[in-house]
Amino acid sequence: PPLPPKLPLLARLAPLLARRPVVVSAEQTSLWLPTLLPMRTRFVNQLHGAGSMMNRDDRRRRAPWLTLVAAERERDALAAHGVDPARIRVTGYVKASFRQRRGAGLTFGTRRPTILYTPHWQKHRSSWWRWGPRTIDAILADGRYNLIFAPHQRLVEKVPELHALADRLRGRDDVHVDLGSFATVDGSYTAAADIYLGDTSSQVVEFLMQPRPCVFLNALAAEWRGDASYAMWTAGEVVDHPADLIAAIDRAGARHGEYVDAQRRFAAESLGTLDGQAPRRAAQAVMAALHAG
Repeated sequence: PPLPPKLPLLARLAPLLARRPVVVSAEQTSLWLPTLLPMRTRFVNQLHGAGSMMNRDDRRRRAPWLTLVAAERERDALAAHGVDPARIRVTGYVKASFRQRRGAGLTFGTRRPTILYTPHWQKHRSSWWRWGPRTIDAILADGRYNLIFAPHQRLVEKVPELHALADRLRGRDDVHVDLGSFATVDGSYTAAADIYLGDTSSQVVEFLMQPRPCVFLNALAAEWRGDASYAMWTAGEVVDHPADLIAAIDRAGARHGEYVDAQRRFAAESLGTLDGQAPRRAAQAVMAALHAG
């Protein structure tokens, strides 16, 4: 349902949350409460997503009683930005153990390689505002690929014209547009696609749990080489001009062998141990917070 603006909503929730011993959050907005208010409540923050693109300088990162991260690399990065290492727990990537997928429900008319396009929802990190519609049109005009377009819900909120785009594409048998079902967050699409096409979205990390071809869109002309925030771009070819998009996609399968080692390394560094026990470790950390003196 439609929700009121986040901060007024959070302000109304503050008295309720202040009476709880522990609050678990999977987003950052809630962390304004322990950042700004003298609260005894112990906030446990489960980092949203995984990967190399994150604002670790945000002062809210230092507010939780405990932060749960997927891998050692993220603990080291947060500690380097002032978060007490004793307040960071490495659990592994919880979502990697999620098995209750509803399924992608894909019904393409022809069996072709399937591309998943996932632009980031923040304008200063995203390919959508400069290249997004033309990227979709170029893939569909080429006619040799099926396309899944299942953007982050925040992009749907920021770009209401996406609904008009979905209406325009409705009825085609070579594209699947999903602007808000549970499949957009449960890993259905990252499991179903053959090729990942994106920019800086952390969904690439989930996709790389099973190494497959990737192509990245440098729509903002980032100087990315040597920048740790763009570590994900070592996992595939980076396109600097939209005219080169289809050729890069065509090459992705043949060149995949060049990137497999980098993909496995990046996934391991981002996701930690994939032993199926991440949810249990996270739950144990929450219970420790609940019973802390």
